[in-house]
Amino acid sequence: MQTLDPMTSSPDERGQRSLFAARRLREMIVSGALAPGQRITERLITEQLDGLSRTPLREAFKVLEAEGLVTIEPNRGAVVTSMSVDEVAAAIDVLIGLESLAAEPACEHITDGQVAAIELLHRQMEAAWRAGELMEYFRCNQAIHQAIVDAARNPVLSRIYAAESARTRRYRYAGNRKTERWQRAVFEHEAILDALRQRAGPLLREVLRQHHRSGWQVARGFLLDELNALEKPARKA
Repeated sequence: MQTLDPMTSSPDERGQRSLFAARRLREMIVSGALAPGQRITERLITEQLDGLSRTPLREAFKVLEAEGLVTIEPNRGAVVTSMSVDEVAAAIDVLIGLESLAAEPACEHITDGQVAAIELLHRQMEAAWRAGELMEYFRCNQAIHQAIVDAARNPVLSRIYAAESARTRRYRYAGNRKTERWQRAVFEHEAILDALRQRAGPLLREVLRQHHRSGWQVARGFLLDELNALEKPARKA
């Protein structure tokens, strides 16, 4: 792959490279390949994303900073954002509240076409689960939740939900690393889909709430283990 020259490439080409870099970095952060607090050096990333020049990489950092996945620090550059247990718990509470607000209006306004689109995402999610493809599963999972919120036809609600969902993505992803939780989450999504088909707003609200709380119980354990691992080297020093 040849290095893209920002002086000779078109804006569309640079934009595509930036989107590619942002997507790959996002996957690396969510999957845990890049750890909380880790500095993301340009050398590290350009070695992994062969031929990527500095301009699209820096633009990708800005995208991920807006999503809350990285922090741009003076004299350090881009650093993977680290959240405390309390911060993630607060964000999960917000997500639960937002989906609770969206549930009834979503059931009231959702079209048959939107339900069909969510059903397709559900089938793709199940296929990824059977194939053991956690990242693809998680992508479909998140798209389903966003589609339900969007069906409420409240753009402010959708925007806030998308932002909070992005900030906590890596922690909720981690909860599905445990096989039993991953399998249980698929079953819970079947209940979510059934409630949506029935346009049963109160039922959908409760199923979504329980789904998030169950996922957070597992993700919380992962986060505590992660923070303990980070503290051990500091205590030794």
